[in-house]
Amino acid sequence: MSASASPGQTPGNVRLKAVLILPFAIVAVLFVFFLGSLRGWFSLGNPSDLPSVLIGKAVPEFSLPGIANLQGEGGAVPGLSSTVFKTGEVSVLNFWSSTCAPCVIEHPQLAELARLGIPLYSIDYKDKPEGARRFLTSHGNPYRAVGADESGMIAIDFGVTGTPETFVIDRQGRVVLRYQGPITPEVLSAKIMPAIRKAERETAAPRS
Repeated sequence: MSASASPGQTPGNVRLKAVLILPFAIVAVLFVFFLGSLRGWFSLGNPSDLPSVLIGKAVPEFSLPGIANLQGEGGAVPGLSSTVFKTGEVSVLNFWSSTCAPCVIEHPQLAELARLGIPLYSIDYKDKPEGARRFLTSHGNPYRAVGADESGMIAIDFGVTGTPETFVIDRQGRVVLRYQGPITPEVLSAKIMPAIRKAERETAAPRS
């Protein structure tokens, strides 16, 4: 008789029991992992807080056309280039798409930023012009300029993984915050506005 088997058991019986118990053990481990995630026993991290390699660095150089036939209160809404971030203002850049449901959720908060006088720009990501026009006509256009990134190449330069994503940019055109996901009222007050105010305090406007 094998030394690993107890009296009355054969090695084959031991192996069979181990095979039968294994699935239950796996389920138990997965259950503990799931419950721990819900109760905060351990953290997997917040995807919205993923770091950006651009933090502290200048906005990538780009120039994008506007959305065809997009009209605003002052006429045609212009396209967007990186030069607007070098004019001595703290500003916000938002990546969005008309097919993005969370973009609808955050839109009122973007309108609030515009109401507060924060320079707000956007890049429409891999979208159809008609879809973008319909979205901004329906929900309102809070942006000073809108660049059409139909290929998605500029989003790659920014490290964007999906819409919406938002960047706060200081007076020197450097990225100081990247936020992934929809801007809720809580995110606006707890993350976006503090980053804007901090950038306003820490970066002086260039001398004329």
